[in-house]
Amino acid sequence: MRSWLAVVLASIWIGAALLLAGSVTPALFATLPSREMAGAVVAVVLPVVFICGLAGGLLVGGAELQRGPSALSRAQVGCAVVWASACGVAQFVLIPRIQQLRQAIAGPIDALSRDDSRRVAFGRLHGGVVGLFGIAIVAAAGVVVLAIAAGRYRPAHS
Repeated sequence: MRSWLAVVLASIWIGAALLLAGSVTPALFATLPSREMAGAVVAVVLPVVFICGLAGGLLVGGAELQRGPSALSRAQVGCAVVWASACGVAQFVLIPRIQQLRQAIAGPIDALSRDDSRRVAFGRLHGGVVGLFGIAIVAAAGVVVLAIAAGRYRPAHS
């Protein structure tokens, strides 16, 4: 049951993350009148994805810890910890720094010159969030692959 839950939780989260990254975010930036508006919408949606990833990684890791000391089990716990950690650091470390920076700028980031230290800092923080998002997706995929590889997840036959 636990492996089934791991596969379902991680797969749903991966789907949501890929939908946000591959479809929703590009659509917002392409259709809304300003990049600031698009960024504001993403800033509301992204925390939900990160908090769900943090919770999912912790649930899967905790459940898998109770399984026993096999190599696949340890690897799955490792993937779950990376998944949760990447989401947690992005949400609770980098995003608050981005919010503070946006408040300090009090205007569009794009209005700043490319070499403005605040714009450079924003770019680095944004890159960190994107990088952690990618790491979280790969780690969650590792949870799924390892659960299936261990042979503990068997879908019902019809």
